[in-house]
Amino acid sequence: MEILKPADAFDKSAKIYQDKFMDVSLYAEPLNLFCDSITADNARILDMACGPGNLTRYLLTRNPNYDILGIDLSPKMLELAQTNNPTAKFQLMDCREISALDQKFHGITCGFCLPYLTREEAVELIANVSGLLLPGGAFYLSTMEENEESKSRYQISSTGDQVYVHYHQEDDLTKALLEHNFKLSDRKRFSAPDRDGILITDLILVSLSVAPASSAT
Repeated sequence: MEILKPADAFDKSAKIYQDKFMDVSLYAEPLNLFCDSITADNARILDMACGPGNLTRYLLTRNPNYDILGIDLSPKMLELAQTNNPTAKFQLMDCREISALDQKFHGITCGFCLPYLTREEAVELIANVSGLLLPGGAFYLSTMEENEESKSRYQISSTGDQVYVHYHQEDDLTKALLEHNFKLSDRKRFSAPDRDGILITDLILVSLSVAPASSAT
């Protein structure tokens, strides 16, 4: 059994991941709230850690006019994403480097990227997202949740390899969102057993970017 970095694990399991997770209808309610929060018809959307383009595809079914840029660490995931969403744009990029992007977005999604980031990296990601969103922009964030970060552990992937997975806590994430000028619109939880039979909770947070109090007029 090999221990892999997330990028290598997703490259290796891209097709398996696509077959298992392309249908995101389970998360339709928070995704619809995210879309309903965006008023611009030709809105620019950043889909971080886009994988095979599952969230991108859902968003485009809601509004084919969305101008979507998807980024991911895995070249094979990006190939699938482009095939699944020929009207969207995709590029190889680490989500920890998004501050280098030179455009602003009406909405940003981050679907299950946080399990591969530490708590500190997650907070930094939220700060970077705040800097990339236009005023009133929407932020969709999902992760696997546990009450204690100490429960983070190596997990066996669909290919039989080991990948380290970080669990995150709602209190930490909502605190970071508030500190970086977000207003929480909704939270949802979905629970199901993982490959080891352990009950895992998926946490979805939808937030809106607001102006800092010091800049209010």
